[in-house]
Amino acid sequence: MAEQNNQSGGWQQGLALFIQLSGWLAGPLIIALFLGQWLDRRFATEPWLFLLTTAIAFGITVFGISFQAIKYIKTIEEQLKDKKDIYKQVDNNDRTKNR
Repeated sequence: MAEQNNQSGGWQQGLALFIQLSGWLAGPLIIALFLGQWLDRRFATEPWLFLLTTAIAFGITVFGISFQAIKYIKTIEEQLKDKKDIYKQVDNNDRTKNR
């Protein structure tokens, strides 16, 4: 039962990560598309403001994905550390019982 809960939690965490990273990818670029086109029409600078907003959106996307990746790496490292600590405690308990 516990194994089944861990598996379902795994795919849910994976899906949440996918949605967050997709949001960081699509969100800024979609906003840049509409904003860039609108600014180009308003100031008759086609295609320069469109290209500028797209470049800025790309920078925001890189920053956002990097931030999320670092956050998840730290979370995974903490989980692995906790798991190792539990195994050490179990191993120490087994050694004291065998004496």
